[in-house]
Amino acid sequence: YNTYEFEKLTHREVLKKLVELKGYPKEVTDLEFDFERSIQGLVIDKKRGNLLKVSRFSKVKDAYYGLERLGFREQQNIYRNRRIDLKHDNFQSLDTSFAISNGVLFGQLVEMKKKGASLPDYTILADEIKEILDICHADGTIKDQVRDDLPRFIKKDPGVAKLLELYKEHGKKLMVVTNSDFNYSKLLMDYAIDPYLKNHKSWKELFDITITLAHKPSFFTMKNNFLSIDPETSMMTNHFGKIEKGIFQGGWAGKLQDDLGLEGDEILYLGDHIYGDVVSIKKTFNWRTAMVLDPLKEEIDSIKKSDPIQDKINTLMDDKQALERELSKLEEKKYQDPKSINRDDLSKLYSQIDRLNQEISENIASYNEHYNPYWGELMRAGQEESRMADQVEKYACLYMTKVSDLLEYGPRTYFRPDKRMLPHETK
Repeated sequence: YNTYEFEKLTHREVLKKLVELKGYPKEVTDLEFDFERSIQGLVIDKKRGNLLKVSRFSKVKDAYYGLERLGFREQQNIYRNRRIDLKHDNFQSLDTSFAISNGVLFGQLVEMKKKGASLPDYTILADEIKEILDICHADGTIKDQVRDDLPRFIKKDPGVAKLLELYKEHGKKLMVVTNSDFNYSKLLMDYAIDPYLKNHKSWKELFDITITLAHKPSFFTMKNNFLSIDPETSMMTNHFGKIEKGIFQGGWAGKLQDDLGLEGDEILYLGDHIYGDVVSIKKTFNWRTAMVLDPLKEEIDSIKKSDPIQDKINTLMDDKQALERELSKLEEKKYQDPKSINRDDLSKLYSQIDRLNQEISENIASYNEHYNPYWGELMRAGQEESRMADQVEKYACLYMTKVSDLLEYGPRTYFRPDKRMLPHETK
């Protein structure tokens, strides 16, 4: 999907339905979509009305109340640098690119409530945004408009068809497992895959098995029956026997794997939803997983542009640490033998450290200009990895910006992780 256009549409349609179905004031439909106000991996604090960026240790590193960033002291007073329990009902995770509009809407509506708009409390607000968002995805409000304007909403990547045909030539079995219904899936595949096929007439010939309306993540946890779909008429019938070739609806991953006669680590599943596509698989069938993170393309570009500034920050930090070690020795000596210490030496060190701190702060500000103006880097929360980065690292065997990135590697490439160095192992 073109995430910006898709989420802009979602933002508008959710606001309309909040007015129509929940009685929100009509003024909410005047809110303009601000794509940068949210990123993947944020967390809504439904009790307090805050939007949070959390580290891999579940500690709040940045927070907005409505559209206003919380000051450091206020943030510390609320969250006290402690782990927050993300499983608690007070918190809602925004883990996919389809949650961008959710985060933007929550921040904007909290801001309106702060300014006196007649809106429900924060918990109800968060729950109703999610409820209406789900309705918009399910009732055709969004997908009907996507159908009518595919070039606006769907990105074409010729490399995907090239990759799939290459894998097919090397004896790989290809499958689709999607939560979309057959007719919508057909529309998108006809548009995005078929025009670029060289050795196949259609995606229906390219893929051995296509499973629609899979209801992930329950596809990996519940033993539902498969329905067989006739691609010419879209008619469905109960399916009995093995799942080998064809187009289906529903079903269960356990039967699929058994019928294919494969071990979990012989299947590589690519998806863009950290829970529905990655975490749920690793907790059930141990398929290999590849996470597609579209925002990483922009982040990688920003990393390259900001590299010289990061190098400067690293050098300044090394200088600061050297001075702090020297200061620590002098302070220790001062308590052991106060007369042996020249206080001018101490003052000089403090002054040098203050100057370095100022220079580091200026460089960090310059560094941050290369990233999202509100939330900074996707995969970092301050010096630590962000919660999004932690989830990807824990559960995704691979991650990439787009499926066709795999064209840079042969179909028989064996991906091995680098040895992760612990602090005591570094030289």
